[in-house]
Amino acid sequence: MGWTRAAGQLKRTSPAAARNSAPIAEVLEKELPKSGLVLEVASGTGEHAVFMARRFPGLQWRPTDQDASALRSIAAWAEEEGLANLLPPLMLDAEMEDWPVAQADAVVCINMVHISPWEATRSLFAKAGGILEKSAPLVLYGPYLEDRNKTAPSNAAFDESLRSRNSLWGLRHIRDMDELAQRSAFIRTARYEMPANNLVLVYRRK
Repeated sequence: MGWTRAAGQLKRTSPAAARNSAPIAEVLEKELPKSGLVLEVASGTGEHAVFMARRFPGLQWRPTDQDASALRSIAAWAEEEGLANLLPPLMLDAEMEDWPVAQADAVVCINMVHISPWEATRSLFAKAGGILEKSAPLVLYGPYLEDRNKTAPSNAAFDESLRSRNSLWGLRHIRDMDELAQRSAFIRTARYEMPANNLVLVYRRK
């Protein structure tokens, strides 16, 4: 993670965000509606939000994060880019009781599930189910565990590393994600293989 100064505020940069923005956008082009509001949960540096707002001018993009420094970074990126469809960032913790957005046409969450407690993912599905209409997508990007013959060795090692740092973190098994989705009135409709052994999982509101 790097730091620069822009628009009078600290602007954060992430090499991973620079690498994966375009591949993620290619998937989102197939899954997002042509217009409406996209709520991004855990926007991090704000680079994905800028990239996607520029890529999808027909969509309003609402970035959020629970971290104050991330929110400052997102605001700095937004001010520098000046995109009309990139809305101001909001403070949102996936586990909070009341989300600051009451309705959205899609929810996107990039690289949060494995670096947060499982309760955050449960809340993500529950709260997304409350703001999405039928058939609207919840799109998740990141590394996941699959059956033994499908899980990349690098992902298995990454999982061990995460759990050694925080026992509540770790890669989630797709089977558990699908079961949680079913209990939360979602169903998985797509799985995309991405660079660096990541996946995009698309769940839609039943």
